[in-house]
Amino acid sequence: MKLTTRGHYSVKALLDLSLQPGYGPASVKAIAQRQDLPAPYLEKLLIEMRRAGLVLSVRGAQGGYQLARPPAQISLGKILEAVGESIDPLPHHTPDDSQAEDWVTFTLWNRLHQKLKEALYSISLEDLYFDARSWQASQGQASSFVV
Repeated sequence: MKLTTRGHYSVKALLDLSLQPGYGPASVKAIAQRQDLPAPYLEKLLIEMRRAGLVLSVRGAQGGYQLARPPAQISLGKILEAVGESIDPLPHHTPDDSQAEDWVTFTLWNRLHQKLKEALYSISLEDLYFDARSWQASQGQASSFVV
């Protein structure tokens, strides 16, 4: 599986939102600046994630986007799914009935796909947050946070 720009930026944006005090709103511009992302592209991704129920949009001078639920309840799989990422291993492959090796390979890839899917849906935004903080602490870095 390869994480595309869409998936990478989406995870970075939601991880950034998880750092907001009280999970309050942050503007697209602020997220884009902190994470070094193009704001127009980020806006499109956040709209898709709003439609999927992962973020809420808040109007007004202090508005922006915020998480729709706690980080522990947002999985990496849900984020990737919200922006149209596919983890299908062999989307249009049908094994050859006459070749046992083809069936074995097909079965292997399907089993690996299932395990990958389980992993993506078991890793939460909260897990990613603590992983990043642990890495920063091991590097002696301050609390600035860029994914």
